[in-house]
Amino acid sequence: MLTSQLPSRVEPYKLAARHERIEGLVALDKLPRLAEEAGVQTGDCHVVLEFGVDAQGRREIRGHLQATLALACRRCLVPLPQEVNSDFLLGMVTDEALAAELPASHEPVLVEKEQLDLLTVVEDELILSLPQVVYHDEAECHVSAEQLVSKTEGAAAETTPATNPFAVLNVLKGKK
Repeated sequence: MLTSQLPSRVEPYKLAARHERIEGLVALDKLPRLAEEAGVQTGDCHVVLEFGVDAQGRREIRGHLQATLALACRRCLVPLPQEVNSDFLLGMVTDEALAAELPASHEPVLVEKEQLDLLTVVEDELILSLPQVVYHDEAECHVSAEQLVSKTEGAAAETTPATNPFAVLNVLKGKK
């Protein structure tokens, strides 16, 4: 089923039994934990979820998401657009004990009272897909090339030598 906005809650077991496909958008400004991690975002995340049952009878969700996020450059802290894509495979479980039985290829997703909060699932996947470090190209960065270079040996030699912190102990030792 194709929707413009992804529904916030679904009955995943029924969708898996019918091998349903849900495709829609999630407003990025409706994801508070993503805002904590990456700053306030605008725009939408495009999400495709395919519910099904695998050969071993496990109910699963195959998903793909794509969004453009404004992430802060680690040099100058000015946001730059970053494309975030994620393909994921979720195994539906009703408690954490069953999560341990899933194969390594599946990430567990907890289904409570036959309901699944899709916004939380999408938000989790977006947070897990965030790049570790984001930088502008040096030519586009708001920090100059001189600021990016560490001091040279000549500049280090110009500084005055540090005083010995144990000099006071030498003075006290000599007063015996």
